[in-house]
Amino acid sequence: MAAMLKVNDIHVYYGKIHAVKGVSFEVNEGEIVSLIGANGAGKSTILKTVSGLMHPKSGTIEFMGKDIAHMEPNKIVTKGLVHVPEGRRVFAHMSVMENIEMGAYILGKAPEEAVEDVFTRFPRLKERRKQEAGTLSGGEQQMLAMARALMSKPKLIMMDEPSMGLSPILVEQIFSIIYELRESGVTILLVEQNANKALKITDRAYVLETGKITLSGTGRELLEKEEVKKAYLGG
Repeated sequence: MAAMLKVNDIHVYYGKIHAVKGVSFEVNEGEIVSLIGANGAGKSTILKTVSGLMHPKSGTIEFMGKDIAHMEPNKIVTKGLVHVPEGRRVFAHMSVMENIEMGAYILGKAPEEAVEDVFTRFPRLKERRKQEAGTLSGGEQQMLAMARALMSKPKLIMMDEPSMGLSPILVEQIFSIIYELRESGVTILLVEQNANKALKITDRAYVLETGKITLSGTGRELLEKEEVKKAYLGG
């Protein structure tokens, strides 16, 4: 399998705060790779840095063999890398359909085939396509954020805490959708506090503590590690 994303020895700062300290990892084509860790471990900062919202002070980021470490976010999207941010960030006063169409802005116009594809995947959004996005439930807003990301036909989707604040039934649905996306050929980099759920569907995972990777392995290997059980699985 070819490495689609290569992050090598990145250091990221918020002012004087050293938030990410020499992190290196890879995401291979067709994988689900998870970053797990406590709040403040640096997971979201890594996603923001890969997507161009922040820039590393040092280190390299390559996507599909191209250096993207200091590229603008809109250019990164055109390369096929999309970020679904924490907290969904839907356009609350726009309709569901308008939100979905915004996901295709790099294409100029939303292709009908892409719209049909997301409505097949998220039938609830089709039912609510004329509704204001801000009136949707948390789970529906998460589905909308994912649908919007899929409109640009990405090669790799980064998802930041997609299950946060959702009921157990909706958490199951969201993880089922993530797994189906991988099965349909989309590569996924997942940040999740629900380590148990993430590790069960992930191919490989990295554990972050205070800006450093402290453990890595397959999802199954990490589920069995005592230190992971104690820290993240309530074992």
